[in-house]
Amino acid sequence: MPPRLRVAIGADRAGQQYMSVLRDDLRQNARVASVINTSSDHPDAVTYPVIACEAARLVVEGIVDRALLVCHTGLGMAIAANKVPGIRAVTAHDSLSVRASVESNNAQVLALGQGVIGLAAARRLAAEWLTYRFEATPTTAAKVDAITAYENRPRRHLL
Repeated sequence: MPPRLRVAIGADRAGQQYMSVLRDDLRQNARVASVINTSSDHPDAVTYPVIACEAARLVVEGIVDRALLVCHTGLGMAIAANKVPGIRAVTAHDSLSVRASVESNNAQVLALGQGVIGLAAARRLAAEWLTYRFEATPTTAAKVDAITAYENRPRRHLL
């Protein structure tokens, strides 16, 4: 079995219900070494950009390996997390996308939408997500390297 993962989890008010169930699932999963909650004790006071960026920061700093985020659609969390340099965050609500996000794109952050999929599907996808590892083939590594190079270019050279 690969090394156990350290996972950050977070949700805004619209994702709190799923997050509490997913957090418990993560804590009970043999593939997970630790779980850090980036949500506030007062979820009404913290918005998804703050939660997502905190989780992404933990990934970039090497404190956790991955982050699982929940909001109403998953879109806002992924957009916010992607603003942190070095992060590849996706919103995925099907098995193929979850698998490809990790194996092909080396995404470290998965965002789910509580208003988009049922709780059983969210739990299944989160469990599947833990089983995948990035496969650094020449093709996948080259594509991820190209994304990273683009991200690291000075702003004046983006176009």
